[in-house]
Amino acid sequence: MADTYVLIHGAWHTGAELEAVAQHMRKAGHTVHCPTLAGNRENDDRSRIGLEDAIASAVEFLESENLHNVRLVGHSYGGMVISGVAERAAKRLKRLVYVNAFVPLNGQCLNDMVPPHYVTMFDAVAAANKNAVMLPFNVWREVFINDADLALAKSSYEQLNPHPYATFTDAIKLETPLAELAVDKSYVNCQQDVALPHSLPWHPRLSERLGLFRLVECAGSHETWFTHPERLAQAILDAGRD
Repeated sequence: MADTYVLIHGAWHTGAELEAVAQHMRKAGHTVHCPTLAGNRENDDRSRIGLEDAIASAVEFLESENLHNVRLVGHSYGGMVISGVAERAAKRLKRLVYVNAFVPLNGQCLNDMVPPHYVTMFDAVAAANKNAVMLPFNVWREVFINDADLALAKSSYEQLNPHPYATFTDAIKLETPLAELAVDKSYVNCQQDVALPHSLPWHPRLSERLGLFRLVECAGSHETWFTHPERLAQAILDAGRD
């Protein structure tokens, strides 16, 4: 049966970087959209855009495309976005799928869930770049895409774009805890993901906030989108299916 998926990218990405995974999902017969959020579009003012702008842009995409029964997939920072979309567009959603993604509590920001040394690094980079942040290549290479060879690490890094830091520091407003929302939920855990250290893991530290959820695991780093797109596509389909 053909299902509809919307893939929400993480920080520093656009929808284009998710297309390799989306193509494998389409080959399996599904409809897959990869929008780019406010804050990561070419001419966006990164100094002014915050989390609510990104959430609103995702809601606007669902509405403009008139999508229903959507499997809404969020990667990394995209977990913050789909968590906000879940309340605002509940009638359009069939399932939330978090892929090594942040799962916030009401009043939390993304920086509340990362190690202190990341916050220190982000603060310094943002202060020097008009409130936009970018990952240093060595961090990308060693902990975000640790399952890639050097050539892929470099070519994928060149596709990234500066990210609006306010989306990391803005607190999310959730009227209902995610665990209480009447929508199905899944969590995909790529097992070699050390973008968050395993002492502060994606799963189960963050995934358990979903309440009742389906767990799907696969091998891969935080950026399995680049390194093993077919494998990640299958994991997302396993997480999203009825």
